[in-house]
Amino acid sequence: MTLLKSFVCVCLSVSSLAAWGVDVLEFQCKRTEKDYVEEYEMKLTLASGTQKAKVFLDGRDLDQSDEFGKQEVKSITMARPNILIAIEASFEPEEIMNVAYPAGKVSTLITLDPISGKLRKVEKIQGGILGASLGNGTHVSEEVCLLSKMPYKTKEQSK
Repeated sequence: MTLLKSFVCVCLSVSSLAAWGVDVLEFQCKRTEKDYVEEYEMKLTLASGTQKAKVFLDGRDLDQSDEFGKQEVKSITMARPNILIAIEASFEPEEIMNVAYPAGKVSTLITLDPISGKLRKVEKIQGGILGASLGNGTHVSEEVCLLSKMPYKTKEQSK
């Protein structure tokens, strides 16, 4: 089965996923930072028709908006052999434990190679609680995300 997955990954990297009729990709990911390890599932649904591209982490839609701020998946682009994901988040001013934080913004660009599993995340942080705690500027990290299922087309899309 591993050989079959590898073969399909190579084939998909050579040609467009849309040409194969694929609109869903699922990955098992692992983020390691010092002694902390986090594992999560990432599901990507590509844009098609009136449906915009979506990213789900452990089933949670990354497109969110509430009184504290907004996060939006701007795009998922197939740039052989990589998948490029752009996410923008903005946060309202807030006060936590009597400390006031200004409004903030985070722009995230993710490059994922589905064959090697290498995920590279570049985050530009400006203001807010993240700027105060992590520092303003560009932060780069790497993770591992391996295909957990064969790419597939959703039933609604295949009709």
